[in-house]
Amino acid sequence: MPRLKIIGGNTLSGTISISGAKNSAVALLPAALLSKTKSTIFKVPKIRDIEYLLKILDVLNCKCKIDKDMIEIDTSNLKNAPIPEELSEQMRASYYFMGTLLARFKKVEISFPGGCHIGARPIDLHIKGFEALGAKVEIIKNKYIITADELIGTRIYLDFASVGATINLMLAAAGAKGQTIIENAAREPEIVNVASFLISMGCNITGAGTSTIVIDGNDNLDNGVTEVFPDRIEASTYVILGALIGKDLHIKGIIKDHIEAVIIKLKDVGADFIVKNGEIIISKCEHPKATNVTTQVFPGFPTDVQQTFTVLLTQAEGTSTITETIYESRFVSAGLLNEMGAKTDANGNLLTIEGPTNLEGKELYIPDLRGGAALVLAGLIAKGETILDNIPLLLRGYEDIVEKLTAVGANLEIIE
Repeated sequence: MPRLKIIGGNTLSGTISISGAKNSAVALLPAALLSKTKSTIFKVPKIRDIEYLLKILDVLNCKCKIDKDMIEIDTSNLKNAPIPEELSEQMRASYYFMGTLLARFKKVEISFPGGCHIGARPIDLHIKGFEALGAKVEIIKNKYIITADELIGTRIYLDFASVGATINLMLAAAGAKGQTIIENAAREPEIVNVASFLISMGCNITGAGTSTIVIDGNDNLDNGVTEVFPDRIEASTYVILGALIGKDLHIKGIIKDHIEAVIIKLKDVGADFIVKNGEIIISKCEHPKATNVTTQVFPGFPTDVQQTFTVLLTQAEGTSTITETIYESRFVSAGLLNEMGAKTDANGNLLTIEGPTNLEGKELYIPDLRGGAALVLAGLIAKGETILDNIPLLLRGYEDIVEKLTAVGANLEIIE
């Protein structure tokens, strides 16, 4: 099993270019099934989740042409086949095929979706929404079977502003008769990205990026074209790293509005950076200050960033706190940071960090995708050598992370 070897202590300078967003791309590929013939998606990141989605598209008899970061998906001979467990369990985003296959065929059969173990992530909001549109949902063993005579547009209120449910119901509603209104919809950029893709196919959607989205069903969608937004979580990860060990480190290809909450917290700790022309130039924060963070749905501080931000707070002077409001099991990596010398204490959804502390390299396992990123950052600032097992989880969401970091001076490599 390959592992990641990191030697800490190097200063990072140069440019890191941000890839297309994982959380957009994993929804856009399933969304392509709504096109009757073909769709084209640009700036698709080369990550493991995309590899598994391509395998699912192959099961569904789609033909995919890949040219660098462009994927052209031909759905002319699309078939409605059950999605096997060995593929669906590899990623959470496999559930987006529920919405698209339901829209196209009024029937979908898929095993339970997988993904990182970061707490309870039920899909009851998706199911309730499908039922509101007229579908019948059965659970047989570890499989969802969803059928409908027809889908009828309706008004759906989400009890929680879930990104996954918002996108999935938007996809299903595109194939419903009449108008669907999703209230208390999530507002994340990924939703806007998917909506723009559907609009390019001919779907009438308004309100994406607000809490009320209106979709007019259309069963004659075709020729979708879109470009994946820059990955705001990847951008935040590398900006935080710049605040730890950067020297005029350029993070290129960002959308500032997408990471505004992270930028605000970086200002709170005293980070030194410049934002201009779609990039951030950042250097090491010599004496970071303690601060308090509460994760929230967009445009609040992202839950996907709190683990890497925790690493920065281990170097801050004083007591910091992180309150996790989205997932209840997202402090596992903090316990691993303690093995490296950090002083964190988790109590329910509250993490307390005492700093500054010196970190030392250890041999550790990656517990989840964003926890893996946190351990990479910790290894890069630690004294000595860090070895990380279970790196496939990290590669699920970060394109060319080793190549990007070594290019700016980091000392890390994948070893057997």
